[in-house]
Amino acid sequence: MVIIKRCEWANSNDLEKQYHDNEWGTPNYDDATLFESLILESMQAGLSWSTMLKKRDTLRKAYDGFDVDKISQYTTDKVELLMNDEGVIRHRLKIQATISNAQSFKLIQNEYGSFSDYIWSFVDFKPIKTHWETIKSVPSSTELSDKISKDLKSRGFKFLGTTTVYAFMQSVGLVDDHVVDCFRRTGITN
Repeated sequence: MVIIKRCEWANSNDLEKQYHDNEWGTPNYDDATLFESLILESMQAGLSWSTMLKKRDTLRKAYDGFDVDKISQYTTDKVELLMNDEGVIRHRLKIQATISNAQSFKLIQNEYGSFSDYIWSFVDFKPIKTHWETIKSVPSSTELSDKISKDLKSRGFKFLGTTTVYAFMQSVGLVDDHVVDCFRRTGITN
């Protein structure tokens, strides 16, 4: 029997295991994926990540595949449709923030050429490798997430405080917070 050692948080269910094993902490430079991750993290505030993973496919459908161009043009009618959709997070301020964040995301794309160039510039275009022994050692925010959060807020982003930004940084691989004995760090799967 092969025993895979994962980060402790990813052992509760198959969705968490798949997310951990295939996505979390993997450097991502694709604007569409970065936008989806940013929106999911902003919607997650106050909810469990497991809940977000369960709703992710439904959210993708409801939010037009997280197409930043479409979302940036959402009207009050679309907001009402989303508010009545039982499959999504029906929080009016989060829905409105998603629209505003799409508009701000596009402004960054116009300024930097891509959101990827903007966000990766904070880490000199290479992931920060941490060496945490246990998941309890991993911080919920850092000076860098403070800085990014402040910059995003100054550009009109909402629901992206420092803790949410740090979770985003982890999810898209800006920081590699897999604990030192996790197979994603060691490459050992048994």
